[in-house]
Amino acid sequence: MDTLRAILIGGSSNVGKSTLAEYLATKLGWRYQSTDLLARHPGRPWRPKPEEVPAHVAHHYRSLSVDELMDDVLSHYKRLWPTIEGIIATHATDEAAERLTLEGSALWPETVATLNLDTVAAIWLTASNCFLQERIYRESQFAAASAGEQLLIRKFVERTQRYNDEMMGVVNHLGLASLDVEAVASLGELADTCLGLLKR
Repeated sequence: MDTLRAILIGGSSNVGKSTLAEYLATKLGWRYQSTDLLARHPGRPWRPKPEEVPAHVAHHYRSLSVDELMDDVLSHYKRLWPTIEGIIATHATDEAAERLTLEGSALWPETVATLNLDTVAAIWLTASNCFLQERIYRESQFAAASAGEQLLIRKFVERTQRYNDEMMGVVNHLGLASLDVEAVASLGELADTCLGLLKR
C-alpha cells in the first residue's frame, strides 16, 4: 500500500461503493471523492418525501427502454472519462497532491484498464441481482410509492442489474479485481478484504 496513491472503487448503483470508499479514506487518511458529482445525469428516480422527482428525471426513465437507459448512462460515463482520468493522474503522479479514494459507476472496467499508472489500484464491487433490488426497494421506500413512482423505480432496478451483469462480464474477461459484498459480514471486513485484494 505504500506505493499506492489512488484507489478506485467501481460498481453498480446501491452496491455500497461510497460507504466503502469513505470508510477507506478515513482509515487511510486519504481524500474521498465520487464521480457522481462531476456532471449531471438523471440519477435515481426517487426523492425523500416531500420532494418530488424532477419532471425530466421521470421522463427519462418512463420513456426509455432498459437497453436505451444502459446506452445513455454508458455514453455519459464515456464523456466524463477525460475529466476522471485527469483527476486520477493528478493524485497518482503528483506527490504534493493528497492520496485519493475515488468511487463511482463511471469507473467502467474497460476504460479504467487503459490506465498505465503503477500507483493506482482498482476494484469493482458486485452483488446478486436480488440483493441490489432489495436494497433499492428499501432505500426508495418502494412499497409506499405510487404506481407511477414504482414504475420508475423498477426501470432503475432493471438498469442497475443490467449494469452489474455487463460490468462483471468485462471484469472477469479482463481478469480485474472484484469483491462480492454479500460474502462479507461487516463494513470493516469489506474494507480489510478489499485492501487485501489490492495488495496482490
